[in-house]
Amino acid sequence: MKESVVVGLLSLVGLLCFIGGPGANWSCISGVSAASWSATSPSAQSVNFNYTVTFATSMGTIVVGLFDDMPITTGNFKNLTQLGYYDGTIFHRVVHNFVIQGGDLSGKGIVVPKIPDELPNKHSNTRGSIAMAKTSQPNSATSQFYINLVDNGGAPAYLDTNYSVFGQVVQGMDVVDSIGSLQTDINDRPLQNVTVQTARLQAVPEYASWVFLALFMVAALFAVMIHKRTRGKEPAVFV
Repeated sequence: MKESVVVGLLSLVGLLCFIGGPGANWSCISGVSAASWSATSPSAQSVNFNYTVTFATSMGTIVVGLFDDMPITTGNFKNLTQLGYYDGTIFHRVVHNFVIQGGDLSGKGIVVPKIPDELPNKHSNTRGSIAMAKTSQPNSATSQFYINLVDNGGAPAYLDTNYSVFGQVVQGMDVVDSIGSLQTDINDRPLQNVTVQTARLQAVPEYASWVFLALFMVAALFAVMIHKRTRGKEPAVFV
């Protein structure tokens, strides 16, 4: 009876660790939690990312989590990253207290087809969010992206109504801020080149939490077996 209670309690703890508590996001392994990076990205939404992109730049590393509910925009960004197109590009535009912008492939002679806008936005242009840049025309985004330095969803920028947000910085917001503070010319081009040395897509295995839960259950059963054997060897007491 006692053993069943122990196994039940351990299983409950493992299950809570797997799914997270109500209103919280503390799953042990599954995905990358934006909430856990709130110190570097204060406006990060509480969400698990199944894919991240790591930008190794000449000023430091930036890790971006990609939203799964933006299939066109996220899919385009993942494809360009996997092709290695962003390697060697620069952050060519910096607007202080607004955005930093990169992903211009024209210097590499690469032409990317335009993609449809995914509007209305499912996510806001909050500080640390990443969205596709485009011309003033609808459905004109290709490869260029921007990262918000501040909350730009509402006035005066009104970015949420026109630009598709597809991810969030989960690590390296200090690097983003450093790029955002660089001196620029009259065309908002940084006087110092910041190069994306590599951009790498990484998938977080969806089965990781199931593996953790299975290992947890095995450990719990093993503990119960040890307890039984130890109890069985206790000497008899005669009174």
